[in-house]
Amino acid sequence: MEPVSIVNENKKQQKKRKANKVIGLLSNKKKLSLNLFAWLFLSPYLLFYSWFMLYPIVKGFIISLYEWSIGNERTFVGFGNYKSIFQDSFFWEALSNTVYFVVISTPTLVITGILLALIVNAKLKGTGFLRSAFFLPHILSISVISSIWVFVLQPYTGLMNAVLKSIGITTEIFWLDSENLAWLSILLATIWWTVGFNMVLFLAGLQEIPDDYYEAARIDGANSWHCFRFITLPLLKGVILLVVVLQSIASFKLFGQSYLMTNGGPGTSTRTLVQYIYETGFRSNEMGVASAMSYVLFLVMILFAIVQFKFMSKKD
Repeated sequence: MEPVSIVNENKKQQKKRKANKVIGLLSNKKKLSLNLFAWLFLSPYLLFYSWFMLYPIVKGFIISLYEWSIGNERTFVGFGNYKSIFQDSFFWEALSNTVYFVVISTPTLVITGILLALIVNAKLKGTGFLRSAFFLPHILSISVISSIWVFVLQPYTGLMNAVLKSIGITTEIFWLDSENLAWLSILLATIWWTVGFNMVLFLAGLQEIPDDYYEAARIDGANSWHCFRFITLPLLKGVILLVVVLQSIASFKLFGQSYLMTNGGPGTSTRTLVQYIYETGFRSNEMGVASAMSYVLFLVMILFAIVQFKFMSKKD
């Protein structure tokens, strides 16, 4: 009887193995079908992303390897365009102007955004109006923003000089004709235009912090500064990093304000790299050189983002 029972036991085990294999195949087919459905739904986005984002990136790099003017034949020059821009003093001036604006604008816009978020997050009357007032300029186009600020900064009829005269400063100030004042004017216009978006991001971060933390800190004797320093700032770190990176990228791409308000002047003191790329490509008709400049700017932006991430991770 023992051999018969052993044979039956072996048959049962074989049936179990077959059943497990069938179940495994069915589960794999189910996973495969789910993956296919996922890729099916993602395919329109991936198609548009590849066509409108990846293809221009690759095509732009290819163009940067050619000497090319629109309407003429392309001549392959390899990295000759990159060599020529590194020998161009105007390129280095435009790049230094851009980096200068990034350095002065990013901390200013981050700090201002946090302060405005703290104001509108307070449980006071009128904060709803303030949220709208601070954010509304962000929905305007850069041409409208620049026109408003050019009007405000006019030397004889502008609102800024009128306000200064009302407090006793009677000297006419030419805001857009001095290098330092021109940068200040561009910075003011940029703050008024973009700080509302930063405020919204910081406000969302503030509202995610539980009130229990502040109540417990106050019971332990913490004042408002202690709460901000040891609760708010650490818990806002992720949002701060996000805003710093986004703001740095936006500042690197500065074009509209400098082009429409000062046209890069006085002289070329406020001409940014994006403006120089535009002038090289569409005025001088040197598309290959302009594409090479664009890729250098892209690499500089990546480098800045990496440094920012490293710096924030070290502070942990």
